[in-house]
Amino acid sequence: MANEKECCEPKRSSSGAYHATGGAFYGMGFLGSLVYFIQQADSFGAGLMGVLKAIFWPAVIIHKVLGILGL
Repeated sequence: MANEKECCEPKRSSSGAYHATGGAFYGMGFLGSLVYFIQQADSFGAGLMGVLKAIFWPAVIIHKVLGILGL
């Protein structure tokens, strides 16, 4: 029974932290796109739309790529 528990738990590093590099890439992409969309905005409404675009653009890109690949 002990082996069953060990095999199903996520692996942890020696410090006890889980590895999550995807968050760093998403964060850098978010900040870069936020700066781009805010610079392109010419009104408050366009700036607000730019913030929303910066939040959701990674999901849209993945959706398009998976559609192109036929997955």
